[in-house]
Amino acid sequence: MTVISLECGSARPAPLRWLLWSALAAAAVAPWFAGPFVQHLAVLTCLNVLIVNGLALIARCGQLSLGHAAFVAVGAYGSVLAGRHLGLGFLPAALIGIALTALVALALGAVILRLKGVYFVLVTFAFGELLRLILLDGASWSGGANGIAGIEPAALAGLVFDSRARFYGLALLIALGSVALLSALARRPFGHAIDAVSENPALAESTGLSVRRIQLCAFVGGCALAAAGGALQARYVGYVSPESFNASISIGFIIMLVIGGRRSVWGGLIGAMVLTPLPELFRGAVQTQHIFYGAALILILRFLPVGLAGLPGPWQARRGQESQ
Repeated sequence: MTVISLECGSARPAPLRWLLWSALAAAAVAPWFAGPFVQHLAVLTCLNVLIVNGLALIARCGQLSLGHAAFVAVGAYGSVLAGRHLGLGFLPAALIGIALTALVALALGAVILRLKGVYFVLVTFAFGELLRLILLDGASWSGGANGIAGIEPAALAGLVFDSRARFYGLALLIALGSVALLSALARRPFGHAIDAVSENPALAESTGLSVRRIQLCAFVGGCALAAAGGALQARYVGYVSPESFNASISIGFIIMLVIGGRRSVWGGLIGAMVLTPLPELFRGAVQTQHIFYGAALILILRFLPVGLAGLPGPWQARRGQESQ
């Protein structure tokens, strides 16, 4: 049985590895010395990294969710409502939002994980649209189409994250934590079990692995990461509405994952770093943005199926061939 690691490619050459680490460190530090607009994009990138990493965990089991934004919404609304109606601070309210999302994902996953391929995609899409309609109709508690405004900024240990620079530090720490979580998972037996289920579910079942249980755990874990991103997003923007979590948002997360590399722990990070700032480049030209996304997807799927995270692998292979 072939087990595919969450890490992509073989060992990278030391100079290239240090170059990549230096570039990532520079990209992480630069926003603190930039203007408010760059800091805003940096915060959004970190939030997307967290959310897309959750989608990556689900995709590892061979499933693709077209309703991922719905779980971001459950985390966002759950944390905001818990904070307002129960008088809780940011962290307890966020934990309630994440726990509520995990329960919803557990109940939904127990039913829909029996479905495969396009049927699973369609049901997750239907769930996302159903949740959006529930939020639109629940004006008494969700604000309906107007959403909920005036959400208090995040505060931890007496520190209020009421500026973009401060919130970027918090978002960066949590986003990198999600990358570290996927990296650690890749080296654990459960991570290998996920890979085995993704490669050949029938063979994995024959070896004694509980395919359904592994898929359910990955689904719940991925949705919980999305909920954490939603709780942070609500506190950063200060506003939530149903239209902030529609199907097009879920498609955007899928595009980030595919372009970054769905089989690499760095896929979500790279995809979010590349695609989050792009809408600003196409401001006022939405059709051009969609054309670019479509062309990028076609090129990635055709020439680099493992995503941008796999670029060092082909580079190293070409270098080895030239040295022979």
